[in-house]
Amino acid sequence: MAAPLARWRAAFVLALAAIVCLAGPAAAAGNKTGQVTVFWGRNKDEGTLREACDSGLYTMVIISFLDVFGPDGKYHLDISGHPVAGVGDDVKHCQYIGVPVSLSIGGFGSGYSLPSKKAALDLFDYLWNAYFGGSKPGVYRPFGDAWLDGVDLFLEHGTAADRYDVLALELAKHNIRGGPGKPLHLTATPRCEYPPAGYLKKAVDTGIFERVHVRIYDDGDCEAYWHLRWDEWTKAYPATRFYVGMTASEMTHGWVHPKNVYYDVAPSAQKADNYGGFMIWDRYYDKLSDYTSMVKYYA
Repeated sequence: MAAPLARWRAAFVLALAAIVCLAGPAAAAGNKTGQVTVFWGRNKDEGTLREACDSGLYTMVIISFLDVFGPDGKYHLDISGHPVAGVGDDVKHCQYIGVPVSLSIGGFGSGYSLPSKKAALDLFDYLWNAYFGGSKPGVYRPFGDAWLDGVDLFLEHGTAADRYDVLALELAKHNIRGGPGKPLHLTATPRCEYPPAGYLKKAVDTGIFERVHVRIYDDGDCEAYWHLRWDEWTKAYPATRFYVGMTASEMTHGWVHPKNVYYDVAPSAQKADNYGGFMIWDRYYDKLSDYTSMVKYYA
């Protein structure tokens, strides 16, 4: 599969100008925002966080994952062997050049749950003091005094008892828009199925999520029905901005060829008034394929 994309990539720069000229105003129509979010932290060979921000490709980077949390009070950050010592300085650098950096909680493992209000409030307390504006004796700050910009819910499993709604509401109370603080971006990155699983739906139903990244990859149903699901998501939460979640890896089910992003994904998604942009999974694959460099002009 790599050869066709390689040939397409080689012709991309020359073809882009021609496409724009031929397509005229219709290509520019819609709700384009230019916003591209990427996940970072899933492969040590993806390069540093600073390099991702300096690439000029992304308008937000999400560190993944805080993959252990729950009622026993244990927490674990997995960033695939990246040296934690340098990440705090990279976060500050990204913020300085205008690229906010969030932390995603959850992931593909089984080490997390939030089965009570107390567990949710304890997780908030940990997040606030370890990654945001708090400071509490005994709470280790992996990134030093760097203050992250948001929290993302990437929940691959859960139960009806999980209280991510409580966590979201507590985070929202600290979404400071004045004084010495700064906004805290609250986002979620679900699979495209709608309605979502109950434990996530309770959280999103609070109406306080700024962004939702709907993953249209790695799901057999999404390949055929993502347009329908997208419409359901965007209509259900009109106050939330929705991002199309795409994979940069050709080997992942549901990968979308850049030309199909141009002709189908972008114009279809941008019909929604609350379209927000693209989400790319992930920096490692994006660095290998240059996917975002080919599709960001359509966001």
